[in-house]
Amino acid sequence: MEIHEIPTTTTPRKAMASLIHSSKTNDANQFSPPTFSSTFSESNSRMQEVIVNAETIISKWDPSRPSVERFTSLFQENREEAGVFAKCVDDLRRAMHFLVSQHSGSTQLVLANKLMKIAMLRLEKEFYHILSTKRECLNPESVSGGSSLSLSNSDEEEDDDHVDSDGDARLSNVERALLDLKLIAGSMISSGYSKECSEIYRITRKSIVDEELYRLGIRGYTVSQINRMDPEALEHQVKKWVSTAKVAVRTLFRGERLLCDHVFSVSETIKQTCIAHTTTEGAVNLFRFPETVAKSKRSPEKIFLVMNLFETLSELWPEIESIFSYEPLSPIKLQALSSMHKLSNAARTILSEFVSSIQKNSSKTPIPGGGIHPLNCSVMNYVSLLAENSGILSNILADESETVAPSPFPESYFDSPSSTSGVASQLAWIILVLLCKLDSKAEIYRDIGLSYLFLANNLQLVVEKVSTSALKLLLGQDWLSKLQTKVKLYAANYESVAWAKVLSSLPVETEESADKIRQHFTQFNSAFEAAYRKQSSWVVPDPKLRDEIKVSIARKLVPAYREFYDSNLAILSGEKNLEILVRFSPDNLGNYLSDLFASTVVISVDDSSSLSSSSSQSGLLRCL
Repeated sequence: MEIHEIPTTTTPRKAMASLIHSSKTNDANQFSPPTFSSTFSESNSRMQEVIVNAETIISKWDPSRPSVERFTSLFQENREEAGVFAKCVDDLRRAMHFLVSQHSGSTQLVLANKLMKIAMLRLEKEFYHILSTKRECLNPESVSGGSSLSLSNSDEEEDDDHVDSDGDARLSNVERALLDLKLIAGSMISSGYSKECSEIYRITRKSIVDEELYRLGIRGYTVSQINRMDPEALEHQVKKWVSTAKVAVRTLFRGERLLCDHVFSVSETIKQTCIAHTTTEGAVNLFRFPETVAKSKRSPEKIFLVMNLFETLSELWPEIESIFSYEPLSPIKLQALSSMHKLSNAARTILSEFVSSIQKNSSKTPIPGGGIHPLNCSVMNYVSLLAENSGILSNILADESETVAPSPFPESYFDSPSSTSGVASQLAWIILVLLCKLDSKAEIYRDIGLSYLFLANNLQLVVEKVSTSALKLLLGQDWLSKLQTKVKLYAANYESVAWAKVLSSLPVETEESADKIRQHFTQFNSAFEAAYRKQSSWVVPDPKLRDEIKVSIARKLVPAYREFYDSNLAILSGEKNLEILVRFSPDNLGNYLSDLFASTVVISVDDSSSLSSSSSQSGLLRCL
């Protein structure tokens, strides 16, 4: 019900008309006016007694008396008399109800109105005094932490706030302050002074809330300010916001909601307008920060900050909905929802731009020795980190029906049920684009064998990253096995091309002339030395793959050479300069092979900022 104050400049008749209109419906039941059988003198006598009693106690605590040099709190000085004061105000209000209906022109009503003004002035000062001096008692931790006084029971009867001396002694400072505030607010609102009461509350508590938010480190940032921050500074601000946002919601704003609901339990309208005034500006500013970050300059690494902010808002959303459930608080919830929406859009855009940057990589410099391409390292590290945050990334991708990029995967591409998720599809898409880009990078090498070794090395890195991260669970073992098969295929192709001339130099026939044997030894020496010299700078960074390749080469080359060596060395026993013609023994050959790929891995500087989009849709399909 709408509450109207008693204007100080109106006549008693008009003032009481306003008071009657503003009173609670149960006030009439709390004071039973005389029946029609009562005499005028009996009614007048009762009213006079109420007013005289009220005048005694109210005048005693008149805050405008010249003799009062400093403010002394009635509720702190004499709590028992404070209860009597509150009872006098209630009785005076009921008496005024009766007088305005029966004797609206009486001098008693004029006096009662004057006393009511004095009482309200005293309660205003008491209300402000408690709010301003009991800040420690009313801090968010104390209020939101709860006490033996139930703050959720907002429909308590007004009489429940009159605590006897024994009960008051058992109250904590927090409970006593809450009880006094509720008692004063109820009395002022019922007497038509809701505006004065709520204004004191709004001004006092808003300054406290704003100060607390500032102490927590909540600041307003613009997009340009965010753009000027270096990555470390922005990461620090995001981490700080995440921790302070949880405190602000779960302690500060929750405490303010409980406090406001308790103090203004007699009026739904007033408690909603008061909590909106004290918290809206600060809460909207708090929840605007994630949106500002989302609107700032995008970069691949910023997605992790975006996900952190989105996760925090998602985690806090049930509490945000509960604390800010009143309609006047809807701007706060709208800002939180807007930030979540902007964050999810930013994350999807970052992923899309990251895929595009892979496709546009235009570096034409071959990696020395067919080693690991820096683009491969950066992309797989990035995708591995995304996989570790697959839960929150899944929520972000599910926030909209659209996907970051088309996913032309056949139904059999994944075997894991979890791989059907949007996250698995997006990460597999990024890896697919990377593999196709690596395929185009392999074409830079003039030596075909080296290009195959480059592909084997780089696919092995992908296999390793997937095997040792959350990607394995997302993509499935079947996906991983297919990629491992490709690594073996590329390694086999490397062997076939790089060592074909060496193997072909050995004779197929076991019985040949001495001249033919000399020729085969000479050809083998030349081919092996050329292959070894060329491959001495080639690298295989992965130890397991390196051993597998060397063992595979040795198994093909050493036994074939040993058979040729053992079968024909005796025929050349009388040969001059035999050590020049037969330069390698089978054992020495194995030692040479074991020394391959031991060079230090060299990774060139990657121009990832201009990552070449030679990968077409058909090229991507070819990489499946």
